[in-house]
Amino acid sequence: MIERIWSGKSKLYLLLLPLSWLYGLISALRQLGYRRGWLKSWRAPVPVVVVGNLTAGGNGKTPVAIWLVESLQREGVRVGVVSRGYGGKSAYYPLVLDKSTTTEVAGDEPVLIYQRTGVPVAVAPVRSDAVKALLNQFKLDVIITDDGLQHYALQRDVELVVVDGVRRFGNGWWLPAGPMRERAGRLRSVDAVITNGGKAWENEIPMELKPGEAINLLSGDRCQAVELTRVIAMAGIGHPPRFFQTLNTLNVQPEQTHAFADHQTYTEALLARLVNPEQSLLMTEKDAVKCRAFAQKNWWYLPVNALLPDERAEKLLALIMSKIEKK
Repeated sequence: MIERIWSGKSKLYLLLLPLSWLYGLISALRQLGYRRGWLKSWRAPVPVVVVGNLTAGGNGKTPVAIWLVESLQREGVRVGVVSRGYGGKSAYYPLVLDKSTTTEVAGDEPVLIYQRTGVPVAVAPVRSDAVKALLNQFKLDVIITDDGLQHYALQRDVELVVVDGVRRFGNGWWLPAGPMRERAGRLRSVDAVITNGGKAWENEIPMELKPGEAINLLSGDRCQAVELTRVIAMAGIGHPPRFFQTLNTLNVQPEQTHAFADHQTYTEALLARLVNPEQSLLMTEKDAVKCRAFAQKNWWYLPVNALLPDERAEKLLALIMSKIEKK
């Protein structure tokens, strides 16, 4: 239902407009407060790069953050990542992740980034606390914040916005009548707009998510996803249909698909009843980091990598490198 409302296919959004106007007013007042200095913001001693979005729901910002980390690592840059840690609940903040940190404590996306890249990662509701914790423990050249475009208490040197190239901005209204955290005009003030799928507009950097081999959660064995037998597909991400469409492009025709809420908490019992021993349960990497502790031998995940085959992506990396060199 919410997808129909936010896409403009349902007129029920009209009933929510008063709440949207209130959301927009509060958002505008907060931005004004930070611009005028009425609200305090903190600047880190190293460059901060925000990878965020204007809409609620999955746009692909975490794969972009990973692409950015890996691209900078190849240049010899020491990178740290901070996040709000949605879906996690720690007894204390800031929390610096280590190999024993679970998604229940830190959230799924920070754990995914930590396990995939190996860079220092910290989470805290106040992003500046997470940055300070990393800088107290590690010598870093740059901080990437996964999400946080609207977290103006942390000053930033580069802003990137990831846009879903298919859904774009729906009906264009603020939450809850529409998907917008900020209106589309905010794009004029950011350093780069990265468009995930669909058709990139003028001056936007096109991006696609390229799936890798399916990986078994228990054994680590790899194979092409199409080689899996009797696939049951599941996804607990911001926009599950994107994952199911990816499987279609790989000629994988699941017997069933199961869409869960973003940041869904899983149990062994919940997932075990989705699949029998003759079937293969195939999930996203974001789901997999929450399931390894109780995974079964027929559970697999499909990692994806962000590809930005455009010269403007190289210019974006050059911009970030210039900020690092100036510091």
